[in-house]
Amino acid sequence: MTSIGFIGTGNMGGPMARNLLKAGFKLHAFDVVASSLEAIVAAGAEAAGSAVDAAAKGDIVITMLPAGKHVASVYLGDEGIIAATKPGTLLIDCSTIDVKTARDVARSAQNNGKTMLDAPVSGGTGGAEAGTLTFMVGGPAEGFERARPILEKMGRTVVHTGAAGTGQAAKICNNMILGISMIAVGEAFVLAEKLGLDAQKLFDVSSKSSGQCWSLTSYCPVPGPVPASPANRDYKPGFAAELMLKDLSLSQEAAMQAGVDTALGYQATLLYEAFAKAGEGGTDFSGIIKMIRAKPR
Repeated sequence: MTSIGFIGTGNMGGPMARNLLKAGFKLHAFDVVASSLEAIVAAGAEAAGSAVDAAAKGDIVITMLPAGKHVASVYLGDEGIIAATKPGTLLIDCSTIDVKTARDVARSAQNNGKTMLDAPVSGGTGGAEAGTLTFMVGGPAEGFERARPILEKMGRTVVHTGAAGTGQAAKICNNMILGISMIAVGEAFVLAEKLGLDAQKLFDVSSKSSGQCWSLTSYCPVPGPVPASPANRDYKPGFAAELMLKDLSLSQEAAMQAGVDTALGYQATLLYEAFAKAGEGGTDFSGIIKMIRAKPR
């Protein structure tokens, strides 16, 4: 039986870890939040005393952490996961972080005889629960093939994006498209409302014509047209607004480093920043329509 060290069993990592347990893998788990660790232990995982302890017991290590600084802290240094694990250990970081940190950590792992993959996910907590996540995986091809059977227990789509860091690049670019398109769809529905056009009628037209996009047909930001949309649950987070702001901020950091002018990405970041500051950060990111309605011309 493959033994996995799983670090970070919170809102996203917890459901992912439970799907691995259901698939028959042995998990050594750790989370700094006691309740998150207790929940996954109750599901069948073995509790570890620290991140390093969990990693040292696994043939494969999976991490799901909040930001690049946490990934660097957990993996690097004399007391980090890279130093503590045996040669040949496969390291998979599913956090959404900056490309530079992902590549720095991968380089350190390679220098220490380990294979590192950056494998951020798309699909939110619902996808994590259902095992339907999309994994964007950067790193060596042989590491990807070794990781694929594990990732397929947690996701429906697993794509090898290329060398180290390209998984994070794919996630950042994808979510910049998402953030921009959600604002466009929100603005269109508010304009329709002001012009006396029923939301369902706009949906019926746009969902079948050139305005069609995921933000419209799967995550429509107004109540009614798409029953599964958070708009029909008072914008209760499936993907919190503050996470959308995090991803857009990462896109702008990457754009600055790459010397690319992403004007719409920049404006989307500013709008979501205002959304969060207005106290709406706890809602689903589709709730941006509330600010669009209130924003003066």
